[in-house]
Amino acid sequence: MSASAREAPLLQVEALDAGYGAVQVLWEVSLDVRPGETVALIGPNGAGKSTLLRTISGLGRPWRGRVRFGGREIGGLAPEQIVRLGVAHVPQGRRLFADLSVRENLLLGAYAREDEAGIAGDFASVLDLFPALRDRLTLAASQLSGGEQQMAALARALMAHPRLLLIDEPSLGLAPIAVRMLMGAVDRLRGAGTSVLLVEQDVAVALRHADRGYVLETGRIVLQDAAPALLGNPRVRNAYLGLGAGGPRT
Repeated sequence: MSASAREAPLLQVEALDAGYGAVQVLWEVSLDVRPGETVALIGPNGAGKSTLLRTISGLGRPWRGRVRFGGREIGGLAPEQIVRLGVAHVPQGRRLFADLSVRENLLLGAYAREDEAGIAGDFASVLDLFPALRDRLTLAASQLSGGEQQMAALARALMAHPRLLLIDEPSLGLAPIAVRMLMGAVDRLRGAGTSVLLVEQDVAVALRHADRGYVLETGRIVLQDAAPALLGNPRVRNAYLGLGAGGPRT
């Protein structure tokens, strides 16, 4: 059993219902993420994966159930309060401020902080993690490639100095080399003790870089297991990897 498996969960979602207006999207969703662990959340488009991340980060409100972070109930708190507690959300589509410089976008990630020395240290750290951004700090975010924009979005979230990162579809629209760079960064974050809840369209990529995974279908968790076990699960292989149970291993 790994050290993270013995620790109390950092994030606990318990019997969560959520949606938009009168439309329910999530039904009794329960999952957890432990310190220093990467957990993949996989499933088809429209299953509610982004809704779950939005509800955890405060962009949506739970209808029923609980969301606890570090033992504290955070369901229903404002997003800025949740950021200050140590949760940062990297949304699908990057959502950088296109006309601001890369430097300005990154520093906006530290808007809730007042520790100038810590901010400077984290700024240096994110540039070490994403050296491609170092020579682009004065460029407008709109001038970056898709891969560089995703790096900047992740770097901006890291400027909040989070204990937990919620990352939504980081590989969407990116070339394979950019995906490898981003997932390598996720691995290094895990090695440094940052917990990650990862939503990723490429199921094989997600599970290769995760410790555990959950499968969300039509708003409900239908499977959970260690990542290698999910990669070998016939249901996952047929539905998401296009492989039969006897097909080649990914």
